[in-house]
Amino acid sequence: MLSQNTITKDIGFTHEDFAALLDKYDYHFSPGDIVAGTVFSLEPRGALIDIGAKTAAYIPIQEMSINRVDNPDEVLQSNETREFFILTDENEDGQLTLSIRRIEYMRAWERVRQLQAEDATVRSLVFATNRGGALVRIEGLRGFIPGSHISTRKPKEDLVGEELPLKFLEVDEDRNRLVLSHRRALVERKMNRLEVGEVVVGSVRGIKPYGAFIDIGGVSGLLHISEISHDHIDTPHSVFSVNDEVKVMIIDLDAERGRISLSTKQLEPEPGDMINNRQLVYDKAEEMAAKYREKMLAQQQGGTPEAEAEAEAEAPEEEELVVAAVEE
Repeated sequence: MLSQNTITKDIGFTHEDFAALLDKYDYHFSPGDIVAGTVFSLEPRGALIDIGAKTAAYIPIQEMSINRVDNPDEVLQSNETREFFILTDENEDGQLTLSIRRIEYMRAWERVRQLQAEDATVRSLVFATNRGGALVRIEGLRGFIPGSHISTRKPKEDLVGEELPLKFLEVDEDRNRLVLSHRRALVERKMNRLEVGEVVVGSVRGIKPYGAFIDIGGVSGLLHISEISHDHIDTPHSVFSVNDEVKVMIIDLDAERGRISLSTKQLEPEPGDMINNRQLVYDKAEEMAAKYREKMLAQQQGGTPEAEAEAEAEAPEEEELVVAAVEE
């Protein structure tokens, strides 16, 4: 009969040798790695995951999704295999902490960068408002709409639960900034049906020292003080009141910045008519707009020097156009 000592001697493989072999073939895991893992135990506030390490890794419930999760089984199923992000190094028990949320964040930022590059319009529900604007979620990320980029007459508080079309203003993963514009989305949609030189009817939405904001079909255009009349005007308040109905001509459509520039000056049959005889301006608006379009067409086709000189004399100064672009 062979003794235990004889067996050990013949095999030549001790417990120490076995432990050393495990260490030799053990995978090295580092925070930031993305690994495949299999769920083998769901717990009340997390789950144990087999990723091939010596000790089962753990994913807490708050790391299971970019969205709120109340129960682990909303996201994970026993024996399911999927990707996990290694969040932290091994603790004193040799256990790694995992995350699905980090993977979803990385992919969400990649997706919104792609949407911004495509200049896409997205739709999202407003889930909260604050003093500065409204909050939405895009691809699971929290986005902000500044108040100046919300184009609606409703109080901000009434927007909660409403779905809005939105354009991207800023996508910055490093600073965790996702800023969107409702106004740009509406203006772009409206711009597809508008043309420079077109006469539209709107109402005065607001008046500032530099001009009046005119609501034309749900979007706001700027009637700069320099484009109200050929005659000098001290303040737009001397010509308009809020809620006045006005006839204006579109002189610029800036889809990139979501701005519409308007003019009544170009509709005046005689300089000063917007101050002295506004109704005459409105009555002859289409006729004057047709002349304006002819003049613009002549310029584009290399019209007569006289026409070009006249157009140059009537065109607003560059500084005025820059000021006209100032947002509300």
